[in-house]
Amino acid sequence: MRNPVIIAISPRRSPVSGGRTITVAGERFHMVQNVSMAVHHIGRQPTLCKVLNSTLITCPSPGALSNASAPVDFFINGRAYTDEVAVAEELLDSEEAQRGSRFRLDYLPDPQFSTAKREKWIKHHPGEPLTLVIHKEQDSLGLESHEYRVKIGQVACDIQIVSERVIHCSVNESLGTAEGQLPITVQVGNFNQTIATLQLGGSETAIIVSIVICSVLLLLSVVALFVFCTKSRRAERYWQKTLLQMEEMESQIREEIRKGFAELQTDMTDLTKELNRSQGIPFLEYKHFVTRTFFPKCSSLYEERYILPSQTLNSQGSSPVQETHPLLGEWKIPESCRPNMEEGISLFSSLLNNKHFLIVFVHALEQQKDFAVRDRCSLASLLTIALHGKLEYYTSIMKELLVDLIDASAAKNPKLMLRRTESVVEKMLTNWMSICMYSCLRETVGEPFFLLLCAIKQQINKGSIDAITGKARYTLNEEWLLRENIEAKPRNLNVSFQGCGMDSLSVRAMDTDTLTQVKEKILEAFCKNVPYSQWPRAEDVDLEWFASSTQSYILRDLDDTSVVEDGRKKLNTLAHYKIPEGASLAMSLTDKKDNTLGRVKDLDTEKYFHLVLPTDELAEPKKSHRQSHRKKVLPEIYLTRLLSTKGTLQKFLDDLFKAILSIREDKPPLAVKYFFDFLEEQAEKRGISDPDTLHIWKTNSLPLRFWVNILKNPQFVFDIDKTDHIDACLSVIAQAFIDACSISDLQLGKDSPTNKLLYAKEIPEYRKIVQRYYKQIHDMTPLSEQEMNAHLAEESRKYQNEFNTNVAMAEIYKYAKRYRPQIMTALEANPTARRTQLQHKFEQVVALMEDNIYECYSEA
Repeated sequence: MRNPVIIAISPRRSPVSGGRTITVAGERFHMVQNVSMAVHHIGRQPTLCKVLNSTLITCPSPGALSNASAPVDFFINGRAYTDEVAVAEELLDSEEAQRGSRFRLDYLPDPQFSTAKREKWIKHHPGEPLTLVIHKEQDSLGLESHEYRVKIGQVACDIQIVSERVIHCSVNESLGTAEGQLPITVQVGNFNQTIATLQLGGSETAIIVSIVICSVLLLLSVVALFVFCTKSRRAERYWQKTLLQMEEMESQIREEIRKGFAELQTDMTDLTKELNRSQGIPFLEYKHFVTRTFFPKCSSLYEERYILPSQTLNSQGSSPVQETHPLLGEWKIPESCRPNMEEGISLFSSLLNNKHFLIVFVHALEQQKDFAVRDRCSLASLLTIALHGKLEYYTSIMKELLVDLIDASAAKNPKLMLRRTESVVEKMLTNWMSICMYSCLRETVGEPFFLLLCAIKQQINKGSIDAITGKARYTLNEEWLLRENIEAKPRNLNVSFQGCGMDSLSVRAMDTDTLTQVKEKILEAFCKNVPYSQWPRAEDVDLEWFASSTQSYILRDLDDTSVVEDGRKKLNTLAHYKIPEGASLAMSLTDKKDNTLGRVKDLDTEKYFHLVLPTDELAEPKKSHRQSHRKKVLPEIYLTRLLSTKGTLQKFLDDLFKAILSIREDKPPLAVKYFFDFLEEQAEKRGISDPDTLHIWKTNSLPLRFWVNILKNPQFVFDIDKTDHIDACLSVIAQAFIDACSISDLQLGKDSPTNKLLYAKEIPEYRKIVQRYYKQIHDMTPLSEQEMNAHLAEESRKYQNEFNTNVAMAEIYKYAKRYRPQIMTALEANPTARRTQLQHKFEQVVALMEDNIYECYSEA
């Protein structure tokens, strides 16, 4: 019969005190009557082992004299065990061969433990639950949770959580002893360490005797002391619970960031593969980019007539109707007025192309007190459109006006120049940068910017979103954070879109989504390669659920099944309808639009809610202090979700900032180099040598004047839907970009706004990128006037005939007519204008236009 064979032992590490359970694996252990384990050289007394079955033996590790690695000997049935196979195959060295063993045990120092505050005395009152937080020093033993034993006197402490450095245990039974003191002992194998002593409170009899003996004054002192001790104990227990919650929360945050980034990275990788630089990204045409940038709603001369380019589907499904900005259409005037007006506009155009007239014209208007900032921005944009075909001339006018602005600023505070857009030339500079940077925006920055927008939207959609308040689980903006722990489970729905001409798609939604939110996600899935202006709207479609082969339901946000809570109707969700995973839904264009509710976010919060009931501030004083405190403090815990969202989006933001602040060798930013050199030349002429002033001028002219405007308004560049929530997230990103371009140190503290704190760690690195970008621009080869003029002429040629300059001229003439006396006075006071008789030419324009323009416009 063959002898028992030992194959392996584990673990191979033991504390010096020994006693750690070593598992011995092998074969034919049923033949073993007794077995012991000894350690060569440094081992103390051998230990007796226990045979569990024919393949397993457990042995407590012997104690050792020192920290070292030593061979292990086994004695089976009174005889030293020899590994016959290893000896035969010469796997053992000479010393091991003599003993017949090839196993070793590494002895390491005993583990060391202490209480959370390293105190030696812990007070405890009998009858109360006890929770201990024990800290363990770093070691390499690799102990498992079942190898720890914690005792308070003779009572075992129930171990709940074991991490690498912390052990949590609790005792629920009553503790008591005659001496009033119990040792707290941690045991690992043969090693025992008393880390503290638990001191039990006094008996009730002693308290009663004290009350009888003490005077009234002493009684009050005891009561005060009792209150103090009670609060101290509560504070200590609260601290211990908080410590446990914080560790669990840190673990959840790490896991959430890793999971969120992995999920979003996968989604964005798939999205990147689908994108095509010319077709996948819904860029607006140049003319629409210009009209949206030059004439935003807040300052447009055409606020009532201004219509963004959009396409809508009518109920009959006919071709969509395109509506455009007035500057992109025909100049609509009656034919009877056309000859005189065209001649007048032609003559006025020749005047605007005269540098002396245009400079005097702009200065004369800016000197009028009622010529507001809104008018100045409008005039600048109209001039840009009117002179778009002659950008080199437009640039020369802009430079002359800028020289006047620099002279005025240098006399006061030069660092404030270009800080705002309050003059005609500052808006002209904004427009000039928009024209010159459009190619860079489309070819370099557009793709990472669009990917960031997609990433923000997908990250927001991964959690619950309150349809009425707009607040979400995942966001970058604290004001839009949903400060409630509302768990949302994903639902993959099989959806067909009738009349779309596409197969059914699997659409991912959340069970907390309202039906309008589900419709929007379905429309996004079916229309992902279509510009947003051509999408149907959620109110234009019906969503039907086929619960069975014979039953189907039209799903709506509100219907007869809606739940009422606290006097408010709750919007229906997928969970409300109990729609299961993989449910089949059909969407179709509705025959009759339901406008009874209007937009969900505009619903009265006194009547409706989605995820969270609105808080009643008037009822707050009636609540207990504890409830009020809990409501005030606990929601702050959810601020960590901002970090989770930030970590997930960080790569996309870094890619965008690098694209903005990098220089392509094949297409260097000629306009930026030309304008920065102009600023440096003007500073040198005026003796301004402070590098901070030049940095501020450059920052105010490009990053803050152009890029921040683009970052906050992606709808200027793409045909997309910019929701209020995405707008709030972009405000945080824009603030980080502004801080990166600033040269002043950020003074941040615990009371600083979160939109500044969120990216405080990344700002120093971003600032280095900005400084490097400015240096690279400075080191570029200077441009001559001829080279820059050729570049500007090429830009004009690329987009010629995009705009109706006659419409722009007619609008500019309205300002000329309004301030005709002041313009005439300025022309007569200017020697050059007087010599070239510009005032007479201006009078000819007025004569041709004045008798016709208002009558014709009224007829039109």
